[in-house]
Amino acid sequence: MSDSVYKIIELVGTSAESWEKAAAAAVERASKTLRDLRVAEVNQLDMQIEDGKVISYRAKIKVSFKV
Repeated sequence: MSDSVYKIIELVGTSAESWEKAAAAAVERASKTLRDLRVAEVNQLDMQIEDGKVISYRAKIKVSFKV
């Protein structure tokens, strides 16, 4: 088996519906320009609030891909 090298980048995905959809949005967008995505790790979850209501869910993730 040969050795491999992976790069890790940090992304923030957003969704009006849920944290899960926010994380999925970040992965889906990254997959349009990056190849060989391997692992996504959720690091932080937060919400944007306006007038006392949640208007957006945000998921900060780290994505690794083979280089």
